[in-house]
Amino acid sequence: MAADSDAESEVFEITDFTTASEWERFVSKVEEVLNDWKLIGNSTEKLSPQKGEYTNGTWGERSQDIHFADFKFYITHYFLKQECEKDDGKDKPEEDPFPLAMQDLLCANNDFPPRAHCLVRWYGIREFVVITPGTNCEAIISESKCNLLLSSISISLANSGCQVPMFVQIQQKWRRMYAGECHGPGVRTDFEMVHLRKVPSQYNHLSGLLDIFKSKIGCTLTPLPPVNIAIRFTYILQDWQQYSWPQQPPDFDTLLGGEVGGVEFGKLPFGACEEPISELHLATTWPHLTEGIVVDNDVYSDLDPLQAPNWSVRLRTAENPQCLLGDLLTEFFKLCCRKESTDEILGRGLAEEEENSDISAALSKLTEPAGAVPISKLSVSNMVHSARKHIRRHRRINESPLNTDILNSVLLYLFPDAAVEKSSENSKNKTSQSNASGKAEQDKNSDYNLFLQLKSAPSDSLTYKLALCVCLVNYNHGGLRAVAHLWQEFVLELRYRWENNYLIYGLSGGPPDLRCCLLHQKLQMLNCCIERKRARDKVLEGSKEREHRLSGDCQNGPNIPESTKTTMTASTSKRDVSPGKSWDSWSDSEDEFFECLSDQGEIEAPHTEGKEKDGSKSKAEGRLHPYNNMTLLNSTELLYVPVTQEPAPMTEDMLDEQSEVLAKLGTSAEGTHLRARMQSACLLSDMESFKAANPGCVLADFVRWYSPRDYVEEEVVDERGNTVVKGELSARMKIPGNMWVEAWETARVTPARRQRRLFDDTKEAEKVLHYLSIQKPADLTCHLLPCILHAAILKLKEEESDEDIPSVKKTIQQATCQASKLLHPPNHDYKKLEDFIHQLIAMETVITRARSLKAKFAICEGEKGEDTEELKKFVSSLLEEPEVVVIGAGQGPAGSIIHKLFVNAQRLAEFTSDEAALLAPLDEDLGHDRKTIGGSNKVPDFPSTAGREILLRTCVPRPAPYSKALPQRLFCVLMREEFRLAGAFSSDTSFF
Repeated sequence: MAADSDAESEVFEITDFTTASEWERFVSKVEEVLNDWKLIGNSTEKLSPQKGEYTNGTWGERSQDIHFADFKFYITHYFLKQECEKDDGKDKPEEDPFPLAMQDLLCANNDFPPRAHCLVRWYGIREFVVITPGTNCEAIISESKCNLLLSSISISLANSGCQVPMFVQIQQKWRRMYAGECHGPGVRTDFEMVHLRKVPSQYNHLSGLLDIFKSKIGCTLTPLPPVNIAIRFTYILQDWQQYSWPQQPPDFDTLLGGEVGGVEFGKLPFGACEEPISELHLATTWPHLTEGIVVDNDVYSDLDPLQAPNWSVRLRTAENPQCLLGDLLTEFFKLCCRKESTDEILGRGLAEEEENSDISAALSKLTEPAGAVPISKLSVSNMVHSARKHIRRHRRINESPLNTDILNSVLLYLFPDAAVEKSSENSKNKTSQSNASGKAEQDKNSDYNLFLQLKSAPSDSLTYKLALCVCLVNYNHGGLRAVAHLWQEFVLELRYRWENNYLIYGLSGGPPDLRCCLLHQKLQMLNCCIERKRARDKVLEGSKEREHRLSGDCQNGPNIPESTKTTMTASTSKRDVSPGKSWDSWSDSEDEFFECLSDQGEIEAPHTEGKEKDGSKSKAEGRLHPYNNMTLLNSTELLYVPVTQEPAPMTEDMLDEQSEVLAKLGTSAEGTHLRARMQSACLLSDMESFKAANPGCVLADFVRWYSPRDYVEEEVVDERGNTVVKGELSARMKIPGNMWVEAWETARVTPARRQRRLFDDTKEAEKVLHYLSIQKPADLTCHLLPCILHAAILKLKEEESDEDIPSVKKTIQQATCQASKLLHPPNHDYKKLEDFIHQLIAMETVITRARSLKAKFAICEGEKGEDTEELKKFVSSLLEEPEVVVIGAGQGPAGSIIHKLFVNAQRLAEFTSDEAALLAPLDEDLGHDRKTIGGSNKVPDFPSTAGREILLRTCVPRPAPYSKALPQRLFCVLMREEFRLAGAFSSDTSFF
């Protein structure tokens, strides 16, 4: 039994080797991913990559997570999107072709691509798979782990038959170290890499690198097949001392002339405050060399950059350079977050508190005996401190945050009509004419109508100008306190204009435009109030003059008794003024209204006829003209169109408030009735005017004029057999409890000029002024933000039109559409608005870069010629593309200027700043005599290379002389603090 139990225990202790290990699961997972991505088997036949396709083509990428035990990896597939080669029916070679990756190793069409994955640059491949450690996982540093991963991908490639090269990232990520393999039918390529901090002296030139390459491929053939060489040297230009960026200086003549407001406050600043281009990288390339053509060793080198057949240039721009327009917008946007009120900012609250405390304590000081003063309070230092504190507090209250001259300039810019004597009637008329004049040309201009998209204000309006002034005052003249001061003075100017009947300059006539921002609507509302008030006062003055003239005529009339004169004067006064009231009593009252736009001559006409004819017509008042020769239904009198009140203008916040009030009334019968009453105020006023103009009229007469569709006419046959037209009210007018019928019954016979005003201009003006006075600087900023963004977009358009940058033009169009979506909602999304401002800053930066380049390449506006056009294209390409080929290399127009830039920088580097200033004028002749520069001056034309890239390629049998001839490649990078060798070495796995 003991033996049996031992046997059983031994059976259960046997390890099951058929269970997959973590390593086998990892290999299986890699194969599964390759299968899912359809990378199994032979590569799809694709066209050979065209020149520059790696840079201009579209690269695809897809990634997936895989795990080796608890260790996370990312497996990523990179590929160039290409069309598959069409089968033209030609006979294909019987021998299996090399994998695409091996073919790409020898392809020279895309050497040194400026924008691509590092493996694409080093190995020239168009498709590959990379396995990298997860985000928070440690790097693969130990040699055993690296070999384990390489074994895994080798087994996966062999099992799946995948011909796409696969890499594993090893060592620290910043080193960009990769090892990989590529398998094909009977062939294999190993991708190896060396990375050092310093360049070994024996390998600091082409000869030493060729020795490494030859020893690695180990070819024993004699003679050795030729090695194709491609070389690129990169030089960096960082010194721009003599070629500053073109920033326009301020107009000092204008500043000294005292016309600051008219010119400076109407313009937004633009441009960079520092050089927007930090470096210019010149790459000189020798694309096709062989070992015997060029000499480059530790003693001598044939590689002169001026003799290089290919030149290309790329820019490195300054990160976030300070730009004037961007700073202006950023500082203005910061005001939105401030919570202080105007009184708190200007210190008025402290002053009032101090005065109040003194007044409140005055009585107690008189009645109560003074207490003993502490000894500490009697010290000289304490008394001086208290005095200074008191003086400082009063100084802050009394001193103006905004300089008086600047304030006057701003106000004169905003209100140019203030320069004319305000008391003259001529100035009032000019102001109204300037406000009402239509600008057809501007309406046709899409830039002028941009405010409709952004919900801001027209670019010639007072609101738009105020936004510019507030923004500039905040940036240049005192910040938040200056803005609060300017806003306070602005509101005081508006109140002065309201109280003295001066129209507000820079606002179009008519009711508030709901397409504009709310602040603009408020200003338009105040202008409407001033217009109504002026018209009312004008009619009042005219009536007094008529009354005075009539009384004078009565006194001077021939042989008229005194009693008759008195009777005529009284009757005339009664006719012109409402019974029992003088003009002074009702013109400003809340319950009466005088329609300022009515034609007094037409109103007087019925009264003149009334003296001769008796009847209802003598009572008619407020007629304009007959309505389509219609007669009243119950008489033969003509139906007259009455003089009516204009509907009350409203801003969008008033409309919202009214809608909210009406909605709160609910859906009950009483609420519905009350809502209808509130909405029929204008209808009731028109009915009263109609009754006054058409005595003896009925509701049907009013409906025929006011709502013709509600009066239905049809032909009927009367008792005599004649066809007559008979009309009646529509069905909705006959509904019991109809609001129209109720309003008609309650309507009095009152002309418009004696009715209660529908629009109380005094009340509405005071509401607007109160609304403006309580606005905090942050609220003002929010109101003006659409206008300032509108101005910024127009400024960018103006500056871009001078430079003609297609990418910026397209971006401005996209930004305009985006701003339209951001600014229309009443509650702005400030995070998105901040991102939008950063987009505007980016556009400004691109434009300043273009100007900087034009200045450095001596491109002047107005000049024409082949060289100038070529330079313009070159500069434009530098802004749009990652790397630009210099036509003609060092001998072309652009190449000559680049050479001159490097020579100047080299000369300046050898001297002090004072000596360099003396040498600067000589630089004009550098471009005309290059031989003199190179021969007589010991200073080299170019600095030492910032980087050297050498690419070696050949096709030799490996590992044995009778193996297939396979591609071999070595990419070498030599920099001041980096030495990298990236080799791809192929071998024959069938004949070795």
